Amino acid sequence: FKSPSNVVLIDASNKHITSGIIDEHSHIAISRGVNEGTQAVTSEVRIGDVINSDDINIYRQLAGGVTIAQLLHGSANPIGGQSAIIKLRWGQSAENLKYHLAKPFIKFALGENVKQSNWGSQYRTRFPQTRMGVEQIIYDAFVRAKEYKENNQAYRKNKKLQKPRKNLELDALVEIMDGKRLVTCHSYVQSEILMLMDIANQFNFKINTFTHILEGYKVAGQLKLHGANASTFSDWWAYKYEVNDAIPYNAALLIDAGVNTAINSDDAEMGRRLNQEAAKIVKYGHVSYEEAWKSVTLNPAKMLQIDQYVGSLKENKDADIVIWSSNPLSMYSKVEKTFIDGRCYYSIEQDLEHREIIKTEKSRLLNKMIKNQK
Repeated sequence: FKSPSNVVLIDASNKHITSGIIDEHSHIAISRGVNEGTQAVTSEVRIGDVINSDDINIYRQLAGGVTIAQLLHGSANPIGGQSAIIKLRWGQSAENLKYHLAKPFIKFALGENVKQSNWGSQYRTRFPQTRMGVEQIIYDAFVRAKEYKENNQAYRKNKKLQKPRKNLELDALVEIMDGKRLVTCHSYVQSEILMLMDIANQFNFKINTFTHILEGYKVAGQLKLHGANASTFSDWWAYKYEVNDAIPYNAALLIDAGVNTAINSDDAEMGRRLNQEAAKIVKYGHVSYEEAWKSVTLNPAKMLQIDQYVGSLKENKDADIVIWSSNPLSMYSKVEKTFIDGRCYYSIEQDLEHREIIKTEKSRLLNKMIKNQK
């Protein structure tokens, strides 16, 4: 085989080649905008407006084989802000990081965070303060959104009616009811998971993804029936009260029940090691290597409804490709190259060269400072 002269050939003998890792739950590359916790419903705020393209975690996660991440609003609100899905195109502008083929998402949250139980004694005034209040505020928000939608529909039919005042907060909720915006929900406890699915059924939409969902194994059948995805941790537990019933077999049990399941990071440091997080579910539950690898590639692609473009190596899909030194489920495996859309954004050889350049430049500057002090 003779390749064209302008094609770069890479010797990948004895290497492992995979599609890029996809992190369904990330908070990297957000410039002072993870949480807008001043009120309970903040569906008008947008993570896409505060992307920090210079965040070094983008580069570090490329070195861990990550090519796509969903940047989520925090969990301070029952209904939080709108998400941003990015490709980790290190060196590009914030706008060029955005993956425009992805559908719009929004962050919901349940449990201790939204009722401010761990915020300290000064946070005792914002509604809701109880789990029943969390349910009611979500329900009330959709009642308002439904009425807002009906009033807008009536005005479009009869221009003689008073035009409803535009409400960006309710516009996002109407998009949810119309299936144009998808919900990712921070969750832990089975009763709250069931509660939110019940509200969604009442307003004729689906909860796309329950993230964390550490009691998902208790309600796997209901999740399957609802059509929800599960994005969970591999082995996090016991870090707060509502995580008491978490078990490391959660992902395996959800997979066995037929629920599309992914492993996410929710942490900049863990985002660099999602291949190892996926490997843990082989230990906990005897999940096959293939199924474990899908939990950080194809399964999150399906959750984000971009699996026709990414998540596996297939003709006509995006050229998001990672070359590993050995089996990526091994803790000894290293990423040697990461490609996004066919362009190399990380190379272990280039990284070593850049380190030497930085080292030399640092030494030059320090010597100049020392010389000027004399």
